[in-house]
Amino acid sequence: MTSQKAWAKLAVAVMLSLSLTACKDTKTLQENEQLKAQVAELQKENGQLGNNLETVTAARDSLARENEELKAAMKPRVAKRSKPKASSRKRRRR
Repeated sequence: MTSQKAWAKLAVAVMLSLSLTACKDTKTLQENEQLKAQVAELQKENGQLGNNLETVTAARDSLARENEELKAAMKPRVAKRSKPKASSRKRRRR
């Protein structure tokens, strides 16, 4: 009789452990799927940010070239300015 109780306890323990293992596997699979979805979303965002970075870099380079051209255009104007003549003293006081 005690061996039958021992076998019954063992069977109950095995059944409980299998159900818990199956439950953990289900949770793990769900978490794994969620993480895969998050990784896919992050990769998509990373690609979009890379495209934005390329666009911003191209715009910055274009503005830098335009800035250099404007600076070059300003240099001749600055060079053309003449200095005011020094006033000459017409009267001398003694």
